[in-house]
Amino acid sequence: MVAILAQSCPELHSVPISSPKHSMSQNEPLVAFDQSHAASYDQRFAKLAGLRDALHLLTGAILADLPADARILCVGAGTGAEVIALAQKFPGWQFALVEPSAPMLEVCRRKAEDCGITARCEFHRGYLDSLPPSEPFHAATSLLVSQFILAPEARIAFFRGIAERLRSGGTLVSADLASDTSSDEYQRLLEIWIRLMRETGSPPEQLEKMRVVYGRDVAVLPVEQIRSMIAEGGFQSPILFLQTGLIHAWTAQRS
Repeated sequence: MVAILAQSCPELHSVPISSPKHSMSQNEPLVAFDQSHAASYDQRFAKLAGLRDALHLLTGAILADLPADARILCVGAGTGAEVIALAQKFPGWQFALVEPSAPMLEVCRRKAEDCGITARCEFHRGYLDSLPPSEPFHAATSLLVSQFILAPEARIAFFRGIAERLRSGGTLVSADLASDTSSDEYQRLLEIWIRLMRETGSPPEQLEKMRVVYGRDVAVLPVEQIRSMIAEGGFQSPILFLQTGLIHAWTAQRS
């Protein structure tokens, strides 16, 4: 999970990918996390754990009927929060973790070792298009990742890349910040969101930067537009199953 992203750390940002020699897709974001950010990442967001836990709880319920030996693709795995939650709930599942940030993936690997799930995890530093071919996955998660893809067609292609890795009927769980930023409702919701960040420890200067970050580095789009993008990416009838503040989460089956 690329987590609550730049809410309380707006110095993190997405940058375009231009070097094909690393087999990284230009349709996918690179979120800049250095070693110090990665090491303190979970601690910085500990006070927002309630938002994360609600998403993980419902994700587990959505995927609960998968086979006991299901294979799960986690795109933008970050420090591995959703992987660990799912691995502990479903002890027979296998996971492929895709994460472009080496420091974040190293933290994820250490956490997996501490939880005793390393043998069930494949760690891939990179993007979907550089992940080696494999048998199709039963399900995929993409939690607070696609919002960093600013171009609509590239964002649709991102979802299409996930769909191509899934079995027919395979399940996607996707979460992103969403709202109609031209509406009064968004302005009111943003104020609540900023208050939440303030109450959970974000300093005032970062709260002010947040407004700029959301308009520049994050594609905060209307709920129906994101739903349409997921469908265009190869999924049937995405449904919104959760909203926590600006975070919205959808689930859908591969067409």
